[in-house]
Amino acid sequence: MGGGNQEAVKQLQTLMENVDDEQLKNTFQIMHQGYQTETLIRFLKARDWNIAKAHKMLIDCLNWRVENEIDNVLRKPIPMDLYRAIRDSQLIGMSGYSKEDKYYIQSHIQLNEYRDQVILPTATRKHGRYIGTCVKVLDMTGLKFSALNQLRLLTAISTIDDLNYPEKTDTYYIVNVPYVFSACWKVVKPLLQERTRRKIQVLQGCGKEELLKVMDYASLPHFCRKEDSKSSKHHALGNIGNCFSFNHAFHQQLYNHIKQQSIIVESISPIRQGSFYVDIPEPDPDDAKIAKTIETEFHKLENQKNGFTNSLNGLRVNGH
Repeated sequence: MGGGNQEAVKQLQTLMENVDDEQLKNTFQIMHQGYQTETLIRFLKARDWNIAKAHKMLIDCLNWRVENEIDNVLRKPIPMDLYRAIRDSQLIGMSGYSKEDKYYIQSHIQLNEYRDQVILPTATRKHGRYIGTCVKVLDMTGLKFSALNQLRLLTAISTIDDLNYPEKTDTYYIVNVPYVFSACWKVVKPLLQERTRRKIQVLQGCGKEELLKVMDYASLPHFCRKEDSKSSKHHALGNIGNCFSFNHAFHQQLYNHIKQQSIIVESISPIRQGSFYVDIPEPDPDDAKIAKTIETEFHKLENQKNGFTNSLNGLRVNGH
């Protein structure tokens, strides 16, 4: 880190030390988990080292955490069958958010907090060095034109992550990519900031060989263990290794952690139980532009597909 960046960290640290709101101070401590400097650097990176913008972003994030009781999300169990409901539901349109969508957002924030409060601190202690980021593997299997129904929800989740969990992901690996994604990616990629583009790697097939360069076999998601990207047969572990299943060890650990925390807190000082609904911030104008571009490209591809199908049907009718 250069001298100018070190000075920026010091100035932002001074600004945070002058915050006199106890609630903001408390949630900041919970958020940085003892690694204040590293947290300040994340927000400075997210705002291209502009101190004033990084300070505003951080204060807005802390206010969001206080107003939406984010510090308590790991103490609020959600019904077990919601994982199935979330996975199977047809998500939102443009008219608003359904109950399942709000549960999905809640579940996503719980995953973020579990990562930041449990997984990464545990990894830091285990390896004796600070570990504050992760990699994400995104499976595009089955992506269809109907994915437009989910675009608003995905934009909301992306906005929450960008504003409140900046620079927590080193690399996004995208696997099992169908044509519809490849076509949209060519158009969307130039719209992304260079910092974001560098983080995204679109891999061939299930990405197994490339991913094994950055993780061990046991860490591979089940959808990356296929011998052939076009094969529907998974590794011998079968559905046991399905990382989307509630029966997966990770989700069991997460749910058990939340359940234990809720029992402990309730015995000391009862908190409001049940699900919470997070205020959804307005997306960044650039993100809104990207979402609109994706929607436009999807419509173009869908029209091309329908035109091709109609032409085939016409040939069949004429040719009997």
